[in-house]
Amino acid sequence: MNNVTIPLVIKPEVKAALQQGKPVVALESNVITHGLDYPDNRLTALKVEAAVRESGAVPATIGIADGKFLIGMNEEEIELFATTANIPKVSTRDLPVVLAKKQLGATTVASSLIAAEMAGIDFFSSAGIGGVHRGAQETMDISSDLIQFTQSRVVVVCAGAKNILDLGLTLEFLETHNVPVISYQFDDFPAFYCRSSGFKAPQRVDDADLLAEIIETQWCLDDGRSVVITTPTRVEDAIDSEEVNDAINDAVRAAEAQGVSGNAVTKYIMKAIDKVTNGRSAAANSAVLINTARVAGYLAVAHANQKQRQKENAA
Repeated sequence: MNNVTIPLVIKPEVKAALQQGKPVVALESNVITHGLDYPDNRLTALKVEAAVRESGAVPATIGIADGKFLIGMNEEEIELFATTANIPKVSTRDLPVVLAKKQLGATTVASSLIAAEMAGIDFFSSAGIGGVHRGAQETMDISSDLIQFTQSRVVVVCAGAKNILDLGLTLEFLETHNVPVISYQFDDFPAFYCRSSGFKAPQRVDDADLLAEIIETQWCLDDGRSVVITTPTRVEDAIDSEEVNDAINDAVRAAEAQGVSGNAVTKYIMKAIDKVTNGRSAAANSAVLINTARVAGYLAVAHANQKQRQKENAA
């Protein structure tokens, strides 16, 4: 018999919102520790939380400390994660080790979903999800984010996935595993800070209330899967996809020639994109995080209202 429990340290504001049925949006901490340099990482994290609030929802940045999930961080904790070196990036497989060792840990999309579901949070926002990597036919390099979508009953609002991935196979994987992918007010599946990946989204929905109804219907049909909702970055913040794709293709060839492999390839490619765009990709990264959080907050409000109407109708 397993007597181990994973404590949740839920920020009072988040706990009150959950108890009152108010909308809450979970956020990952990996973007603080591994996405941007200080102080941009701290400032962006605070702006992302502010964007959720502006939409009428409560933000809950998730992290790991002292063997516990932090469900919501205060500014001091965000500062700690933003300034502490070598905080590990914690995906699903890493959770038991980091929690048992009582280390600080920065949650990815996948591990954030686990914590969010444990806390009873319905919505999660991320700039970009992981996916099927290029060459996965040989390497089997598939993000654990996709696996977690088949196991967590959480709405994932994102700007698609990065162009460095095989986005066609990513969509195929989600289709095969029956994970709904819905584009909000846009025809295409976006590609992080590029508005379009070149692939049409499986479904498009323009109305937030209808999306809320779709979410509830999905969970009535299949209680254990995520619903992935995509929203593109704003036109003024986007980077041209051709510019990015050329940089990616050049970087992939250079990485192969230099023997770069494994996790190092992603960092290599992202640095190449940053160089080609003269640093614009870093600003675009922050912008897509903020915009996605804003949309997630708005959709979370619509969903909370839908649940309240259902409760009133059932009374």
